[in-house]
Amino acid sequence: MLPPGAGSPPGPQAQPPAAPYPYAAPGPGGARQHPDPGEAPGRLPGQAPARVPGRQTPGREAAGLPGECVPGVGEPDAGPLDAASVAPDHPQDIFSTTDIPGQRVPSPEHGYGFPDDAFGSRAAPHPDDAAADGGWSASAEAADPPVGPPAIPVQRPDRRPADRRRGLTVPGPRHPATPAAAGTARDTATTAAPAAPAAAAEGTADTHTEAHAQAAAARRLARRIVKAVGFCAAVTAGTMLLLRGNEALAGLATAPAAPSAAKAPAVPAAAPDPGRVVQIVAHPDDDLYFMNPELRHSLSAGAGAGHSVTSVYLTSGEADGVNAGAAGRASARPDKRAYAEARQNGIRAAYAKMATGDRTSAWRRTSVPTRGGGRAEVDVLVARPEVHLVWLQLREAGTVHAEVPDSLRGLWDGKAPRLESVLASGSPVTEPYAYSRDDLVRTLVGILDHYRPTTVRAQDPTPGRTPATGRFTDHQDHFYGARFTQAALAAYAAEVKDRPHFAVQNYLGYSNGSLPGTLDPQTSADKLDIMDVYAWVDRENHCGSSAGCGDLKVADHPAGNNWTSNINHARGSGTSWLASDRQHGLWAFQVLDGQVALWHRAGPIGPWSGPHLLPGTGMDPGVSTVTLPDGRIAAFATRTTLGEQPADYRREVVYAVQRAPGAREFGAWQSLGTPEASDADRTSDISAPAVSVDGTGRLAAYVRDGGHTLRGREQRADGTWGPWEAHGGAGLLGTPVAATDAAGRRMVFAATAASVTAWAQPAPGAPLGPAAPTGLPQTALPLTADAREGGIRLWLRKPGSGDVRTALATTAPDGTPAVRGLTDLGGLQGFGAVAAGGHVLAARSAGGHLGAELGEGRPWERSPVLFVGDPSAAVTANGTTVNLAVMGLDARLYTTSSPDTPKAYLTPWQPIGPSNTGQPQP
Repeated sequence: MLPPGAGSPPGPQAQPPAAPYPYAAPGPGGARQHPDPGEAPGRLPGQAPARVPGRQTPGREAAGLPGECVPGVGEPDAGPLDAASVAPDHPQDIFSTTDIPGQRVPSPEHGYGFPDDAFGSRAAPHPDDAAADGGWSASAEAADPPVGPPAIPVQRPDRRPADRRRGLTVPGPRHPATPAAAGTARDTATTAAPAAPAAAAEGTADTHTEAHAQAAAARRLARRIVKAVGFCAAVTAGTMLLLRGNEALAGLATAPAAPSAAKAPAVPAAAPDPGRVVQIVAHPDDDLYFMNPELRHSLSAGAGAGHSVTSVYLTSGEADGVNAGAAGRASARPDKRAYAEARQNGIRAAYAKMATGDRTSAWRRTSVPTRGGGRAEVDVLVARPEVHLVWLQLREAGTVHAEVPDSLRGLWDGKAPRLESVLASGSPVTEPYAYSRDDLVRTLVGILDHYRPTTVRAQDPTPGRTPATGRFTDHQDHFYGARFTQAALAAYAAEVKDRPHFAVQNYLGYSNGSLPGTLDPQTSADKLDIMDVYAWVDRENHCGSSAGCGDLKVADHPAGNNWTSNINHARGSGTSWLASDRQHGLWAFQVLDGQVALWHRAGPIGPWSGPHLLPGTGMDPGVSTVTLPDGRIAAFATRTTLGEQPADYRREVVYAVQRAPGAREFGAWQSLGTPEASDADRTSDISAPAVSVDGTGRLAAYVRDGGHTLRGREQRADGTWGPWEAHGGAGLLGTPVAATDAAGRRMVFAATAASVTAWAQPAPGAPLGPAAPTGLPQTALPLTADAREGGIRLWLRKPGSGDVRTALATTAPDGTPAVRGLTDLGGLQGFGAVAAGGHVLAARSAGGHLGAELGEGRPWERSPVLFVGDPSAAVTANGTTVNLAVMGLDARLYTTSSPDTPKAYLTPWQPIGPSNTGQPQP
């Protein structure tokens, strides 16, 4: 946390503090989006105060330096982080300087650096570009390259003039000459000048001896300097080896590792990069309800590191304009602009609380032009200027389900040619505007183009309908906003080439209320605490706004419909995206830039290559892999086609097969279609595919359909595929999982709200049997299945705690599945799927980092990696090594490994490939 404070410390090197950000308008508040009436139960008991991020020494992070400044070495403590010390990835660096001394302030004439000064071509560098002030990137040195090697650290100040007196120049930074230094320069010039002829003729033995002694001393000093330079270079190289050496040892370059690299001891890797996160949501509070605690994890990880967290709000969320709870609704006067302001105040207060611990922490609010021809309000948190809020302020639908032409849904479907703005009172945006469908897409592309995210968080674009009523299971603004995000991401990936790779994570919305809780009590209480801030529960006028400091509509029930006890990813929840081959190599598959990305490690200790993007766009997050009998790998995923017309929107199952075992080339993506009749039917609501190969070598893919039943396609003996078949089940949730037991019989499992349902082949090649109960208790989503001990071992999460459980499933003699031996394994709380490989278990822990258990009875360990989706594990073909992989928030692959033996330990996590700095890989 970087709280505001006084200026720089006194002293000859202290700089005058920059002028603090003024309040352009009322600051933070406490608000959140209104739920559907009647959907918000009472708040959770045992609410705990929010945890405040730990404080760091301010003023250093902007220059890419550690949070502490050692007295006497380098510059002094620069004091609180202010506008002048901020590195260049925030609005005050991308707008022109205005009339506030000492800081850069956005001006209305300058946008986010897009074409025509709107959200587009960036007018200032982001943290990965070279920064003249020596920011986050090492390439910043290119702005003023030093002449020669770095200066040698001076340990004895009285020795510095002596170096020059002997006529030796130490290359380094230029400093103003002191009197002593000037004298030294004159001495040097005199010594180097040719002697007068008379003086040379009169030279004596003493003169020659003295000259010889001086020359010898100079040579000795030169040798000492060379040794010192070499020593410093060695120390520097050693330090870099400590920080980055494992990249070379792990073969992160595409060239083969040196023979000695495989024998070099493991050294710690650099701290994982928290990346740059952009969240795009429909309403103020969607991020707090459905993306937290991952939002909070990103804010904590990026503290002082210059890695931005930006939330984009598509609509104003003005609803009916009444900012009151149930008791005050009758007497409240509707004012849509004021209610929109109150919700903005609530969001600013919630973010300030999460980022600094102080809900009243100041914001700088600015109006900027957008690429779509409108304007956006951009708010920058002064104490944490890498935290941004972008308000597009479009009209919301005002209803969860009913069709309203003037809405995101109407704009997407062509029922409304343009959607108008509803500007919040107090906003620096004062002129109304309207967007066409293309205008909104271009506006979002512009925002993405400016912020250059490595992770994009969005809502679920295919939430489905409730089978009994046919109503959407989520707010229409949520999933149509997510579709606009999909369109913008596709255009951004296709049009902007000098950008980093990006990963996408989608989140469930209202349906979280009917799912088992995924969060432990403390995390849930922390999430509720932030909702209390947003909802302005205490009614204290801390923001100074007559509109209110938060969203009183939900102050009666800030927990919503059990939403503060839950978070669920809508896609990308599989754990089979890391695969091993017969040569003990590894293959990793993730989705970057809307394409499946492939990484490969040849052999057990070879170098990694990748990411290589396989041809084909529109790929949804989440890839599942399976190894065919001949050793080739098949990758399965879903693909979204936006189409030219709204009715063309389609999500389908696709797969690609490796051309030969060990080959990097894969065949073209082939479509298995979808069991859904049309998008209008059930919003293309299918799960990611669960895939397996039975004992006859035939593939099968299974999905949960929009009716919450199991559907599947199975390969025939001739290699062709049969039709989509119905396999029953009822109330299925999430993504099913599949695996094949030791007898070659595939089994499929899917969670329900109360238990787990199972299907089994009675024999290899036989049709899948009917749905059968397992008797397992309620479990949080998602599931993991792996062939072990002759059957299929399941790993699940205990609701309300995040602890890991396991049970063994087998096929009875009559062909029905049987599950036994449910065991609690503990863990580090958290949520999401559990990756299993050999003796190693890995899963997201509380705080968002990966937790791992390396054997029965051993304590769980927490890693430093924050990641997208879920981890994956694979055991090498010889069975000696377990490998783990995650996709970091910086859109880089991170891996670790462990011998598959008792008492083994994980090696340090290593990033694979070059830093994701903005240039896409070929």
